[in-house]
Amino acid sequence: MGGQVERWQYLNPGKTFAETLNISHKTLLYMEGVSVAFDGFKALNDLSFYVDVGELRCVIGPNGAGKTTMMDVVTGKTRPDKGLVYFGQTIDLLELREPEIAARGIGRKFQKPTVFEHHSVFENLELAMAGDKRVFATLRARLSGAQLDRIDEVLGIIGLREEVRRPAGALSHGQKQWLEIGMLLMQDPLLLLVDEPVAGMTHQEMDRTAELLTSLAGRHSVVVVEHDMDFVRSIARRVTVLHQGSVLAEGTMDEVQNNPRVVEVYLGE
Repeated sequence: MGGQVERWQYLNPGKTFAETLNISHKTLLYMEGVSVAFDGFKALNDLSFYVDVGELRCVIGPNGAGKTTMMDVVTGKTRPDKGLVYFGQTIDLLELREPEIAARGIGRKFQKPTVFEHHSVFENLELAMAGDKRVFATLRARLSGAQLDRIDEVLGIIGLREEVRRPAGALSHGQKQWLEIGMLLMQDPLLLLVDEPVAGMTHQEMDRTAELLTSLAGRHSVVVVEHDMDFVRSIARRVTVLHQGSVLAEGTMDEVQNNPRVVEVYLGE
């Protein structure tokens, strides 16, 4: 499947990634009955969670609700005690290691940006490109026209064309976050897991991040974990509320906001 993910947009013009991968069912990520315990504490408790192809999903909940553990399970960092986790209809993620899961099209962005600060924006995107990850091999390689086009396309998506030659360390906090999202996009993920993307951002950066994440939906499935409710309202199409390791509520932002249990355990804090 990794070969199918790589450069699907060039090899299959006019097709969605779901069509390219022959995903006939709309569910891309399938988690059912997933439980994880750490020293007796149930971080996930019979969690069932589904994400559709091309969907933008927001996940909210109080600290300790299981949001990070859920992403750890999807990316292979944590193995559940029980449950099923599938990507598409046929890929059992519990049988794969972290690098194998990433290679199949699942990208994760942590809260703190991790970019190569002494390299330029262009070089960061080049280094993140799918293929040989050895730094010197990558830098010595001559980029193809398609690769250069892809870098330019991603620069446009993340809004950093004017910063292309600047060292990543000289970027603002928000720009570093966008660059890291761009680095994930260079690997053509089908699913993006984004953890608290607007923490520490200015209001202007938050607005730009909302536009960026919204623009990615459709071409990618995007799961955003966030505490800032104003930001969630600005992008939310469907919201999942986690509490004590399982789904407390799910629906539109209005439905979630008006759910008495959600108000009691989270929004009323």
